[in-house]
Amino acid sequence: MGHRPFHQTLVVIRKELKDSLRDRRALFSIAFSIVIGPVLVAFMMNRLADRQREAENITIPIVGQEHAPALIDWLRQQAGVSVTKGPDNPEQAVRDGEHDVVVIISNEYADRFRTSRPATVSLVGDSSRNASLPTIERVRRLLQQYNSEVGALRLITRGVSPAGVTALKLEEIEIATAQQRAVAVLTFIPMFIILAAFVGGMSIATDSTAGERERGSLEALLVNPVPRMALVAGKCIAAALLAMAAIVLTTTLTANIPRFLPLQDMGIRFRIGANEFMGILAAMLPVCLFSAALQAAVATLARSFKEAQTYMGVLVLLPMLPGVIATVSTIREESWMYIVPVLGQHVLVMGVLGGQPASPWAFVAAALIAALGAALLIRIMTTLFKVERIIFAR
Repeated sequence: MGHRPFHQTLVVIRKELKDSLRDRRALFSIAFSIVIGPVLVAFMMNRLADRQREAENITIPIVGQEHAPALIDWLRQQAGVSVTKGPDNPEQAVRDGEHDVVVIISNEYADRFRTSRPATVSLVGDSSRNASLPTIERVRRLLQQYNSEVGALRLITRGVSPAGVTALKLEEIEIATAQQRAVAVLTFIPMFIILAAFVGGMSIATDSTAGERERGSLEALLVNPVPRMALVAGKCIAAALLAMAAIVLTTTLTANIPRFLPLQDMGIRFRIGANEFMGILAAMLPVCLFSAALQAAVATLARSFKEAQTYMGVLVLLPMLPGVIATVSTIREESWMYIVPVLGQHVLVMGVLGGQPASPWAFVAAALIAALGAALLIRIMTTLFKVERIIFAR
């Protein structure tokens, strides 16, 4: 008799999974929601890498080349740089997108250059166009380099060492690893993985509660001699299993997509090996039961299936909050974060991806908190399933 509730829970799990797998549209929607994020990010990263490569070979349109022949010759000697005649109206040409950048050499350039006075060189660009930024930055660095070289030569001809005008010699000591720096750039990866835990089980969580109540099948299910706890646990575990499958799928995509991206062109070295893969699963799989129970509890309180779907759209924002905060600020690892669902998982995944995973006790603490939260929500749902106002709210 002690095993009977367990077997009844398994029956509910099989029933909910079978009903969910029959709904091909819902499965396609879940799979699309999980896949589209990493694919879009891969596309954007690939485009950024393409822009970086394009900036390595540039053509600089220059107006007034005859005023600075030495500068023009120096530019042509640089790798990947060619010089062409500038347009008659540089501002309009850049505004219309004919050129990413145009250099204008003033008529007074030669006279001021000969007298060792600052000569004006104008850089016409449109920084509101992201595609133009790498080219603008490359041209700016070239002009700054020429400026430094000419300035050093002027000091040498006057018998002054260029080192004499340099008050400080700045040395930067980088303590972060290449993997950590890459994760700081790719902060959206943990967000997509955590988001999968909420999106994966959303369909079962809403359909097995608000959906069944609206169709009238929940009443027939409750008539069976099955403990309310077994029914609720079965529904939540079924949703959690789909959420776990979504986590595995998202992590697999995240681990393999960087192999097809030219991240080295952007100065990023990033990989997800077997250790990182298992670390992500250890951090994320326990929270799937919490996310499923939270969604099922909220859907149970909703008065209709449509209202439950509206609430689900709000709940999806919960796993996105740490990722959004991480893009504008640094989330420093603190011990108390591990006992906060979702935030603890975000910190754990960031540590794993950065090559410095937290201690095993941090994983255990986060898993226990998620399990306790899920147990509390299941207990609340069990109580709600005994309230007639909740069961017959149609």
